[in-house]
Amino acid sequence: MKVTYYGHSCFAVVVAGKTLLFDPFITPNPFAKGIDLAQVPADFILVSHGHDDHLADAVEIARRTKAVAIAGFEVGEWLLKNGVARVHHLNHGGGFHFGFGRVKFVSAIHSSTMPDGSPGGNPGGFVVETPEGNFYYSGDTALTLDMKLIGESTPLKFAALCLGDNFTMGPDDAVRAADFIRCDQILGVHYDTFPPIRIDHAAAQKKFQAAGKTLHLLRPGETRDF
Repeated sequence: MKVTYYGHSCFAVVVAGKTLLFDPFITPNPFAKGIDLAQVPADFILVSHGHDDHLADAVEIARRTKAVAIAGFEVGEWLLKNGVARVHHLNHGGGFHFGFGRVKFVSAIHSSTMPDGSPGGNPGGFVVETPEGNFYYSGDTALTLDMKLIGESTPLKFAALCLGDNFTMGPDDAVRAADFIRCDQILGVHYDTFPPIRIDHAAAQKKFQAAGKTLHLLRPGETRDF
């Protein structure tokens, strides 16, 4: 399963010949200035919540690629009103089978307001089940016992967990989240982009190593197989 990191919480997973792009925030991110937005592929765009640092480029990419956007109801409605032609709405606990596998929208503890100030509904994360393996993207969230339900029901190849602290979990809670979901391969997201969420990379990786897990902190544009 090939994963490309685009900075902040944006990453893509290629599965069954389809590219799943999560929370596209590229052009406003100074750490992603080497990424050419016009070359970013997407067959599906999954948006966890309404904050601009998770969907700033969603409309432009969807218009160019004709991708299907997958999001909670309020975020999906906002995308439709802003020019995204193909949207599949989900809500918490619900899932749907797409050509590449099944996507389930799961809970996250955060806030959600659209860039224009309109309500963004409740934030969430995604559990993606595919013949090539399953993975979990936490979205922006605090540590929550709900994560244990994922670990009890779904074997994961990897998980993308927020770990920048201040607005979301920090490294210590992210390690506990990895325990809850029973996953040893973790892609770190939502860190370094803004001063309040800068982390000590070596210290964070040591925390995961001490727990018997591997924390992958990729550079924008870097690709890795899981």
